[in-house]
Amino acid sequence: MKKIMTFALLALIALGAQAEEKKDSVAKKNKPVFTVIKQNPISSIKDQNRSGTCWDYSTLSFFESEILKATGKEYDLCESFVANKTYMERAIQVVRFHGDCQFAQGGSAEDVLATLKTHGICPEDAMPFPGSLYGDSLNNFNEFFSVLSPYVESVAKSSAKKLSGQWKVGLQGILDAYLGKCPEEFTYEGKKYTPKSFVESLGLNLDDYVSITSYTHHPFYTSFAVEVQDNWRFPHSYNLPMDEMMQVIDNAIDKGYTVAWGGDVSEEGFTRQGLAYAIDDKKTQSLQGSDMAKWLKMSPAKKRDIIDSLGCTVPEIVPTQEMRQERFDNWELTDDHGMLIFGVAKDQNGKEYYMVKNSWGETGDYKGIWYMTKTFIAANTMDFLINKNAIPKDIRKKLGL
Repeated sequence: MKKIMTFALLALIALGAQAEEKKDSVAKKNKPVFTVIKQNPISSIKDQNRSGTCWDYSTLSFFESEILKATGKEYDLCESFVANKTYMERAIQVVRFHGDCQFAQGGSAEDVLATLKTHGICPEDAMPFPGSLYGDSLNNFNEFFSVLSPYVESVAKSSAKKLSGQWKVGLQGILDAYLGKCPEEFTYEGKKYTPKSFVESLGLNLDDYVSITSYTHHPFYTSFAVEVQDNWRFPHSYNLPMDEMMQVIDNAIDKGYTVAWGGDVSEEGFTRQGLAYAIDDKKTQSLQGSDMAKWLKMSPAKKRDIIDSLGCTVPEIVPTQEMRQERFDNWELTDDHGMLIFGVAKDQNGKEYYMVKNSWGETGDYKGIWYMTKTFIAANTMDFLINKNAIPKDIRKKLGL
């Protein structure tokens, strides 16, 4: 009996090993093999670490690419400078609204553009390295915002009949303690600059940048402030039909520009390995021989295993304008993350993907680069910042640009 049990156990182990080998073989077969169609220059991969500053990293990365295109020179611009200025300005707005709006780590591409226009910028090494002031090797905003947020709320919700200006002095002290003090003057490559004179030296025309979106609750070819909480400055985005929104991205890449993209990465098809697909749940579950109810009850880990095994053969939805609007209105399409679109590639089946620079360090299978299908981008874009010269002429004419 003991021998029989031993043989049975060994048989089960062998069957399990064979199943695992089969699973690995399928996953390997379906792993995309990419051929680059067009790739525009980008600066080095950064790591936002434990901070909600993707908007900061992705948009400065966009401007670094704009400078590369204009001058051929690579810069490392300072995210802490932008965060310091932005959090003060956001706090001032929250106080003006008596706390009836959100104060948070997140932001939008407009925050970076507004900082460049109003305050200028400095290179990374003109301020303390992220995290270094509190003994960390990268940004960690846990303690920072546990101090900062209650401070702002206490001022905004104060019962005082009149506020003094000292609350700004105190807030600036917190910002400087965790992010570093923004320099009034610094030396770069042997030359002295102020933040404003430095931005003027970068070869950028800050009036060239516009935001694009695509929704039906506002008229097409007009502009409006996209209704998300981190769009707190209320900048306007030009509203295009979805197909034309995608034409803008394709034209930009083709003409050598990059795109500061903001959208939803909370979907099951966005993987930590560096891929993003707009999964069609119904078709995917049917491939597994299960009904929809069973698919919906699966754990996220089990779904990820199935999606990973299908790889580049995973079925995708066909995004529509109506679908985008419905998902925006029912809170499915959210403003989660900012990244930089800089190229186009295709897999072994001919499917096209955007090459996208992330700000999570050199993670995933592609060392900090994500390959996101054009379908995923069409379905999950909230808005994006772009050089207006990257927009096709016929669309620019419709927008009056």
